[in-house]
Amino acid sequence: MTPLLHCATRAEQLCKNAHARTRVKIENSFGILKRTFPCLRKKLAVKLETTFHIIVACAVLYNLRKNWNLTIPDDSSDDSDNEINMPQVVDMRWGVRDEATDDHMTTKLCMQEIDNCQRLSIGPNFVVFLGQKYGYRPVPDSILASEFEMIRECIKDTQEEIDILDTWYKKDLNMVPPYYILQPISSILTNYNNKRIQRLQEQDQATWWETFEKIQKILRKAAQVLFITKRIDREQMHNYFMSVTEREVERGILKASDVTEHTLAYIREISNINTTLMKFAAKFIDFAARNVDGDAQKYLKILRDEKLPKRLPDSNVTRFVVDWSGKEGLERETHAAYLAEFTDNFHRSIIRLVDEAMAKHERLSNDPVFTEALQHLHKCVQFCKVFQGREDIVDKIQQYVQGPSDHPFVLHGESGCGKTSLTAKGASQIKSWFDESKTPVLVLRFLGTTPNSSTIIPLLVSLCNQISFMYDLPTDEIPDELAPLVMHFKKVITCATEEKPLILCLDSLDQLSGSDGAHQLAWLPTTLPPNVKMIMSTLPRMYGILDTLKNMIEVEENYVQVLPLGTNLSETILKFWLKNSNKAITDEQWEIVNEGFKKCNLPLYVKLVFDEICRWKSYTKLQQTTLAFSIHDSIMKLFERIENQHGRTLVAHSLGYITAAKSGLSEAELEDLLSLDEKVLNDVYQYHLPPVRRIPPLLWTRIRSDLPGYLSEREADGVNVIGWYHRQFIEAATERYFRNLNFVAVIHANMADYFLGTWGGGVPKPFEYTENQRRMFHLADLKGESDRKVPLQPLEFTDKSGNVIRYNLRKLSEMPFHMVRSHQYEELLSNVLFNYNWLHAKLSSMPLQTVLADFEDLLEHVYQKDVKLIADAIRLSSSILSHYPDMLGPQIIGRLLPYYQQNTNIRSLIQQCDSDGLSHCSLVPAHHCLHTPGGPLQYSLEGHPFAPFGIGTTSNGKYLVSVSNKFIIWDLTTGEVFRTVVPGIEGIMQNLCISENDKYAVSYTNNNHVIVCSIMTGDFISICPPVQKGSSIIGTTVSNFHVATWTSTEWYLYSIGGKYISTQEIELKMPLLSVNFGPDDRTYVIVKSGTDSDNDMALEVDDNSLEPFEFHSAIAVTEDHTTLYACIEISDHAVAVYKQGEDGWHYDRTLGDNYDIIFTLTLSDDESYVVGTIALGYKVWNVKTDTMVQLKLPPGTRNIPNKNPLMSLVVFTKNNHFVVAAVRKNLYVWDTKQGNMVKVLDAHFGRIIALTAVSSGCNKVVSSSIDKTIKVWNFDNILEDVHSIDRLEKPIEHIHLAAETPLGVTTSRNCVGVWNLGTGKLEHTLETKAVVTRAVINKDGKFVAAAETGNLLIWEVTQENPSKKIAHRDIQMLILNEEDTRVIVLSKAAFNKGHCEAYSFPEGESVYKFEYAMKKYKDGIITSDGSFLAVPACDKSGDIIGVYHAKSGTHLYNLQLKYNNYKELTNIRAMPHDPNQIVVVDEEKGNVLDLKKKTLVRSVNRWNGMAMQTGKSGLFAPSRGGLELLELKSGKTIRTFIPRVAEGVFSIDVMFTRNDRHVVYYHSGHRTLRVFRVSDGKRVANFKAHAEVTIMAGTPEGETVVIGAEDGSFTVLTIADPEYEESVEFLQCLPSRHIQQGNSPNGYRTANGDLIQNKNNMGTALQVARFVAKARGAQRSRACVIS
Repeated sequence: MTPLLHCATRAEQLCKNAHARTRVKIENSFGILKRTFPCLRKKLAVKLETTFHIIVACAVLYNLRKNWNLTIPDDSSDDSDNEINMPQVVDMRWGVRDEATDDHMTTKLCMQEIDNCQRLSIGPNFVVFLGQKYGYRPVPDSILASEFEMIRECIKDTQEEIDILDTWYKKDLNMVPPYYILQPISSILTNYNNKRIQRLQEQDQATWWETFEKIQKILRKAAQVLFITKRIDREQMHNYFMSVTEREVERGILKASDVTEHTLAYIREISNINTTLMKFAAKFIDFAARNVDGDAQKYLKILRDEKLPKRLPDSNVTRFVVDWSGKEGLERETHAAYLAEFTDNFHRSIIRLVDEAMAKHERLSNDPVFTEALQHLHKCVQFCKVFQGREDIVDKIQQYVQGPSDHPFVLHGESGCGKTSLTAKGASQIKSWFDESKTPVLVLRFLGTTPNSSTIIPLLVSLCNQISFMYDLPTDEIPDELAPLVMHFKKVITCATEEKPLILCLDSLDQLSGSDGAHQLAWLPTTLPPNVKMIMSTLPRMYGILDTLKNMIEVEENYVQVLPLGTNLSETILKFWLKNSNKAITDEQWEIVNEGFKKCNLPLYVKLVFDEICRWKSYTKLQQTTLAFSIHDSIMKLFERIENQHGRTLVAHSLGYITAAKSGLSEAELEDLLSLDEKVLNDVYQYHLPPVRRIPPLLWTRIRSDLPGYLSEREADGVNVIGWYHRQFIEAATERYFRNLNFVAVIHANMADYFLGTWGGGVPKPFEYTENQRRMFHLADLKGESDRKVPLQPLEFTDKSGNVIRYNLRKLSEMPFHMVRSHQYEELLSNVLFNYNWLHAKLSSMPLQTVLADFEDLLEHVYQKDVKLIADAIRLSSSILSHYPDMLGPQIIGRLLPYYQQNTNIRSLIQQCDSDGLSHCSLVPAHHCLHTPGGPLQYSLEGHPFAPFGIGTTSNGKYLVSVSNKFIIWDLTTGEVFRTVVPGIEGIMQNLCISENDKYAVSYTNNNHVIVCSIMTGDFISICPPVQKGSSIIGTTVSNFHVATWTSTEWYLYSIGGKYISTQEIELKMPLLSVNFGPDDRTYVIVKSGTDSDNDMALEVDDNSLEPFEFHSAIAVTEDHTTLYACIEISDHAVAVYKQGEDGWHYDRTLGDNYDIIFTLTLSDDESYVVGTIALGYKVWNVKTDTMVQLKLPPGTRNIPNKNPLMSLVVFTKNNHFVVAAVRKNLYVWDTKQGNMVKVLDAHFGRIIALTAVSSGCNKVVSSSIDKTIKVWNFDNILEDVHSIDRLEKPIEHIHLAAETPLGVTTSRNCVGVWNLGTGKLEHTLETKAVVTRAVINKDGKFVAAAETGNLLIWEVTQENPSKKIAHRDIQMLILNEEDTRVIVLSKAAFNKGHCEAYSFPEGESVYKFEYAMKKYKDGIITSDGSFLAVPACDKSGDIIGVYHAKSGTHLYNLQLKYNNYKELTNIRAMPHDPNQIVVVDEEKGNVLDLKKKTLVRSVNRWNGMAMQTGKSGLFAPSRGGLELLELKSGKTIRTFIPRVAEGVFSIDVMFTRNDRHVVYYHSGHRTLRVFRVSDGKRVANFKAHAEVTIMAGTPEGETVVIGAEDGSFTVLTIADPEYEESVEFLQCLPSRHIQQGNSPNGYRTANGDLIQNKNNMGTALQVARFVAKARGAQRSRACVIS
């Protein structure tokens, strides 16, 4: 039914009222049903007739729920994963300061705010609530001069009225056309705002309102006369009668666009208003002279009943009719139904508009091009509108676009010089620079102005999206990680064609965030593909961007400096802007402006001048029309004006928060901060008490409107934030507001408290009433408290299931920054730096370098050793934590446990790792097992799939370059990857050379390719020299312009660009060893001049200008090639010094006597020392004093000559303080002057293959190893203590754990080690001369049996040598039995023969032995009770299992393997639950055999033979990937731990823990140990091992996993699953977690003061864990008692 719009009778009115009430109820019902049943608020994809049944069914279900008092989960609750910004409500009446009223700005500000809402809101932007009150009707604040003069003419006969108008309105000729402006009240009535003298203020205010009524009558009377005489139209006349409310409705609805999508109107009529109660009725209806204002009601009726219905559809207008009730008209109880209907309808309508807007916005935002491109094109139009002049630079841009250049074009100049406007102007004209046959594609970005143009990854994604769209490329292939994204970006721009050229414009590179290395410009293509142009702009001295560009792009004509405008052009531009704004200034004012332009004519200054003079009136006194003569002073003047207008306190704090923010503030954050700032609120609420103690939203909006274009929006941490657009504003604001250091600290403290969430989530914040408030409002209380309505600040946001959706990036980014600057150091330590949850959240959501930046920020202000230790620990773990943030707990524990005792902060963090960290990784180190921080090791860099044979650093020490099958360029200051370059070659690169200018890195491969890579751009070329058949490249060298590469017979010269120049053959066919470019344009070649049996060599010059220099053994040549050091025949092994002359090398002197054979000679960087490598160490000569110091290697360690006598692994550190040499896997460090060995660094677990030192800006040594790692050593810390980690020299191959003591035995080829599981220490070792393959240890840990080549060793671990050596060939397996009193040895006897012999243990007496036939040896087993010994064997019938009595060795029988579908077995296992059962495993299945019954029990497909202790479940773990839990009875999959995804074919190891709670799975490809909980299949740990795991074992109690690794380390890991309390208690009971209260060399003291001996400490922990498990049923206790 359509409601009646115009009611003529009482009956029609009643009908209309009933219709309105009924409609509300119906709509409410629809809303309730939609919220309860999601299907009704979404599209029903069913037939129309089915829809009716669904609606009826929903209604019936709802009624049943109501009748039965059932609850249905409200599915309409917000989904945190799809959050939208909450609507910001702007009250047009709240927060209008008296200054705005005084200046008649109220209406103007309200109109501006409506415009802002319409500009910013994609949903509802205007809601009007119309009652029966038309509202305040002000006089116009400005009147067109021609209209005002007609009014003045109408009243010319009334001098008093003319005087009033002439007093209050003044003509402004600076407006075009001229206007008469209503003067500020206080300019005439000077005490109008004088709050200090209330009597005078009241007098002036009364005078004003009296005058106001006179002006109002004069203007209305004259307007009516002018309308009647047809000199003005009705709309012009109505301007003098219109209320502010109607003006707002007109602006927000009547003259707005798309009102159906954005606006709502609520109309309420109160019947029977009791006008006799004027005090109350005046709230609801207009009164004039104590009667209802008829004129106001007439205008209201037209607005409400005519204008609004014509503009708004019925769906957007809601009408209510209510009765007057009681004394005050509206009562909560009487009108409860109306209020409920109103609020529900309002809620539904707002939600509807928001949903519709979001749906539409989502469609637009999903467009890969539209949204982002439109924003930047819109800005381009804005900049072009005000652009004038600069034709010369625009012409240069045109010449570049039309020219042949294949490099980017760069505009640079000081901030404010107009680079952005020039970029915009050039972009706007690009289409006109091409002929009609071409369609140029313009991709334009004003960096930092939108979220997707503020940081490098969103920017590149946005660029790729737009380019792909324009060239019809797929967009689903765009990566979201930086390295592949950069490659993709460089790939998509190659799609430009001659008909469709591509022009990229990137303005303000300095506005791009520095995160992800954006300022290093690794992402920038320096050489552009055909038909591609790139125009960029930047500041000259910001972040070194321009210098970096000049290093990357050397084409000088592509750089254009943008200079100031000049006086004439500045004036021309200003006149143009004034004309476009319908403004002008007087001649006297022009003189002031020209004086300013003479002193400064940068475009930013012109803009500031323009904004200032637009405020000038023609009648403004000259002393009030002043300009500052610099940008800085102009900004200060702007700030001063805004302070005067909006209040010093409010402006200072608002701009202070923006300036203090690390990366800007969102407007919601700023509003919250101001609402928590008591000084601001006390200033705003000086004269009234607010209903909610928050800042009025309109106040900040007004301040921002007075900063046109000086605040920019950008993206930071996933949020739109505002910040200063120009750096001069930051500097000016800092100088103005941050002079007072106390104020700075308060601002930062407030921001820290806000992001900490101190007052979030409804926590009331206390405040004190001001003295004025207590007096004015008669308050008895001095203090109060109120909820400021600010949000909580959790570290992470989760869904209903507790899964993390996203992290609070704003908190993670801002809070540490402000805590440091507010000196809240204790809070910083507890909430950030030593807070596990914080560190984990930040590592999970941000680059690792941002985590380290928090530590470095504090250390720059206050040095604290434990902070440095944590930072260094994270830095050491960077290669793992960057990809596995859940490894934070294990990494912190493994590195910092040595500091647990003495450092409370570190102890607290470790305790958090042991509690909070268990939810992320439940596999926790039981002892110190990783390199500790604080020592020389700074980074361990991983990323090469093969050994990095070549490493080198740039001369400034900024970048480290390493090669394998790819180049990895590291930022040496952070340890992060700067760039990865994959040439796509098949071979492995063998060396590395870096050009002198640091631009190029060159290497050769083992398949005769030479790769030249640009360090700064990542561009590379591959050279294939014409190598003779059978020859191989053995070296390369590089200069700034050339590359040389050589084989043993010839060398090839190329340009740095890869162009072939020449081939040089070696005379006399002498083998070529080295080629080097000299500074004198000569090439120096070293050849082997002797025979294979000697080490004679010669140094030659390519142009034969010098006589060949013959030497032997070693040579070192200075950088300038004027001096050399070598061993010559006449002086035997002494080092001789030669100087270069005109025709050859001339003897200078000999560096003393030397009788040791020298393998190599190496010069220090400053060439003041030369070091010679000898067999037992090194000799160092000071070439300035000719003194020698000998450096000795430890006994048993010696140098072995290299195949290349010119290559040496010895370097000098900064200032030559230390000599560092690499021998095998260790670094040896000596003091250069004294020759004392300072330290031996256990650097790698593989042979070191490259070594280099860095002394520019740091003091580092870099080593690379065959183990594929690169280590960076900080030699400023070389003398710091290092907590050693025990490990064997070779990989651990076998582990066996003692049954009753915390000891384990390992083997590593030639060494048997006994380890303490409690401390991780190597207690005893037995070095053997032959290979050791197996070892077992008895239950009390006193004796070990080991299999050595040809012998069985029995060793009492406290002795140095074996107690017994028994000859026994080819031992394959050792098994302990009979309570560990017997060792059973399985070995190969002869071809197809197996041998078994049992010995008493530890006596070593033979008990029994037998032989058996076999095809191929496979390990045998003993059944779970030790009764049967089963070995895979064969007889005439085929494969069998030989069954023997384990105690006596008696052969019981052979079990033939003739069951169905038999396959050759791979191994056999004992079933843990049944002493009679074993499982025979083949490639397809596991087959359970009963040895007692001699039958096949069952075959289980896919089973690997691993079974739980109960025997009910087993595992399926194929090498290609996947892990499933099988039910052994049926063979069905019970649970899938790892889906069958292709992870590559790698070696895996998998086992159940002995307590059947967990499955441990190791994957060699990922190098991870994954632990799954059997009960629910949840992964509780994904532990990234520090080295490749070679073997793992589980302890008897099932709480611990022990792993042996390729680096010889032995690590004990505890499974502390939070699901099982005893597991966590076991962890807490470990000796490493107890505070040592007394000094004891033998153990730790517990909290009770009891001493735990080291050798038994793990055993005690086991006993406690077992005790706790047993006692749990009787008493629930978290106590840990050790006795």
